[in-house]
Amino acid sequence: MNKGELVDKVAEKANVTKKQADAVLTAAIDSIMEAVSSGDKVTLVGFGSFEPRERKEREGRNPKTGEAMQIPATKVPAFSAGKLFKEMVGK
Repeated sequence: MNKGELVDKVAEKANVTKKQADAVLTAAIDSIMEAVSSGDKVTLVGFGSFEPRERKEREGRNPKTGEAMQIPATKVPAFSAGKLFKEMVGK
């Protein structure tokens, strides 16, 4: 499912126009990205949590040459599914 299909589904379920559903979905996604990028954790009960995680510096290998190289430390976004979400997928 892509964003357009998700907007259609949200509009249908919420009984709003596609334009309104797109505006709300875009605002929600933007808000989550802003919060996580500023270091906050966003929890949607039953769905899951979005949070920034630190990756330590580590050694890797260049796949072309096999040469060892250092991969620098970085911050990455992470998602952890909630209990209800995990149960729905597991059925």
